[in-house]
Amino acid sequence: MNLQQIVAQKHQSPGGEMLLVGKMDILSTMVRLPIVVIGLVLIALSTPIQQSFASSRTLDFTIYQDGSTHVFYELDVDPLKLEVPVELFGEMIENITIVDEDGLLLSSEIDHNLALIETFGASQISIDYDTQDLVSKTGKIWTFSIDAVEQYSVVMPKNSVIIEMSNFPISMQVENDQSHLVFPSGKTSISYYISTLASAQPVQQEDNGIDNQLILYIGGIAAAAIIAALVIAKRKSRTVESTVIIKDEESKPQVPDPESIFKAKQDLREDDKEIVNFIAANGGEAYESELRKKFLQPRTTMWRAVKRLERQGIIEIEKKDLQNIVKLKSSLEDNS
Repeated sequence: MNLQQIVAQKHQSPGGEMLLVGKMDILSTMVRLPIVVIGLVLIALSTPIQQSFASSRTLDFTIYQDGSTHVFYELDVDPLKLEVPVELFGEMIENITIVDEDGLLLSSEIDHNLALIETFGASQISIDYDTQDLVSKTGKIWTFSIDAVEQYSVVMPKNSVIIEMSNFPISMQVENDQSHLVFPSGKTSISYYISTLASAQPVQQEDNGIDNQLILYIGGIAAAAIIAALVIAKRKSRTVESTVIIKDEESKPQVPDPESIFKAKQDLREDDKEIVNFIAANGGEAYESELRKKFLQPRTTMWRAVKRLERQGIIEIEKKDLQNIVKLKSSLEDNS
């Protein structure tokens, strides 16, 4: 073997092996590259899906005896979006309030059952509103119907008796003559009627209590007048002082009779009547925080109820030490 053959053999053998190895690496890379790309795409797609499913949501329905329903809806939103569309339950939307996680009011446009909300970078929004579209009535039987894609709770009216449910609740409990039910996602229909026997006795007791208060009030005024007359007759030297005392008593605001309010405002809701009765029993005024503790209502729900009574001309709101004082008006205003 000459020198040229030896040199040719050395150049051909490693080169052939290197060429074969190079081709195998290229093929291996071509096979693995699509797998890696597909994996990255799946990871990118799965990330927002997991985040959307991890977002917490709250959906509560509170049914009143007049057939209206209060809806409270809390959901997480994308803070990078300036506007978020939210589908509402019902098309007749009343008293809607939308706030962010800091309690700031948000602007919205309502078109039937769709709300376009300007979130302005909020990550969580809460929606409160009333609607008449979720409850129907046939004779004495009321029917609440809903179809939701997430778990939700339903608070039945006071003294209501459930006679039929199309779906089994996850949980059920009774507090203050009201049934609290939690349902899974899907369609649910609840038929019920309002028991008048359960509500007759408390109303009568309340009326008797009001009558007794009136009797004591009138008797107290009469006794005060008699004592004032005797003091004036026997001690003329203290006429000025007695007059001042009488004027001070007359200057005290009189607490309006709740029954007279209910007669003048016959369209008041039952929960609004309870608020009026509590304020009257509390001397005609109460802090808004006291009302929330008494009736176990969130801030936005109680504020909407107070504003509703203010629009009716029944109460007035005063600010004191950064708190709201709710007072019954001495005379009703006709704001209808």
